[in-house]
Amino acid sequence: MEELKQYRDKIDAIDRQLADLFQQRMDVVDAVGRYKLERGIPVLDAAREREVLAAKAALARDEGMAADLAALFEQVMAISRRRQRKLVQETGGEQGYVRCKAAMAAARAPVANPKVAYQGVAGAYSEMACINFFGSASENIGLEQFEDVFEALKKGDADYAVVPIENSTSGAIRQVYDLMTQYECSIVGETTVKVEHCLMAPKGASLETITHVYSHEQGLFQSDRFLNAHPGWVQVPCADTAGAGRYVAQTGDITKAAICSERAAELYGLEILMRGTNHNANNTTRFVVVSPVMELREGADKISTVFSLPHEAGSLHRIMTIFAVNGLNMTKLESRPMPGHSWEYMFFLEFTGSLNAPEMDGILRELSQTAADFRVLGNFVSNL
Repeated sequence: MEELKQYRDKIDAIDRQLADLFQQRMDVVDAVGRYKLERGIPVLDAAREREVLAAKAALARDEGMAADLAALFEQVMAISRRRQRKLVQETGGEQGYVRCKAAMAAARAPVANPKVAYQGVAGAYSEMACINFFGSASENIGLEQFEDVFEALKKGDADYAVVPIENSTSGAIRQVYDLMTQYECSIVGETTVKVEHCLMAPKGASLETITHVYSHEQGLFQSDRFLNAHPGWVQVPCADTAGAGRYVAQTGDITKAAICSERAAELYGLEILMRGTNHNANNTTRFVVVSPVMELREGADKISTVFSLPHEAGSLHRIMTIFAVNGLNMTKLESRPMPGHSWEYMFFLEFTGSLNAPEMDGILRELSQTAADFRVLGNFVSNL
């Protein structure tokens, strides 16, 4: 133990030197910040930073240490930029930052008694999400496809859209993520709906009469253990769960059943043959409320962004460093392939914070400067 103590004492002595040198470096960083302020020079010089990091890595005694040295100095340089941004009030900005500021300036107040579009028909979980978020104050409009919902927003046929973005069992709703990148819209809220699938059929049906089961592909997937116990049933994917229930009710055929919500059974006069067909009792879908323009509602504490990155080593790490240095809590990171760009990805990232917080301006600017393309999707009240 005495030998270990000696090692620890040596580390403590080195750390004291490092702390002193770090503070000396920050004094020089502040001087550089004042110099940039006087001359209108931006804080981030990405090309210069790449050169510096390469030079620091070259100082390593062996190749295995080079990456660690680069990571250390990348963190130090991120802290340096944060200090300088407290001094330098930049007036320019990359496209993503400028677009965000323009959206904030044009933000609207919440719409009273709105028209709300969702994918599906009455009884869909999406309709339940509309009711959860807006209560009875909205006129809810069911449309056939997710893209129809976004088109309704674009054309002004709806004030809001409510769409599912992820499920606790089956993960991200990929089509919705893709549509979020295609349409210029903003997330203004979120809500969750607990999923409890039921097997339902016309009156007179039983488990023995059923030959075909209809539901959305996610409803079938989430009920796969139950369905696997009935291998003779033909599984038929539909556009949405409630639509499957409506179709089965219209046929009146006791060989057909649907997997959807209890509300759908009530609306379409179907009998529930089995409750809780989904194997995960904690199955929950997260929905986002989408607006054609940004809204900054009181208490907004979550920021949603989408960005792409330069196709080079360490680009994602540089983004993550910005969050670590600024003490931001990242709550979601999802990647999607970029159309037309093989092996390149868009990243959907959410973190806690308010766009109106004083420190957020510099953070947004740096994110915009670091990413190849950057867009703030919205700032809203967290429901999770």
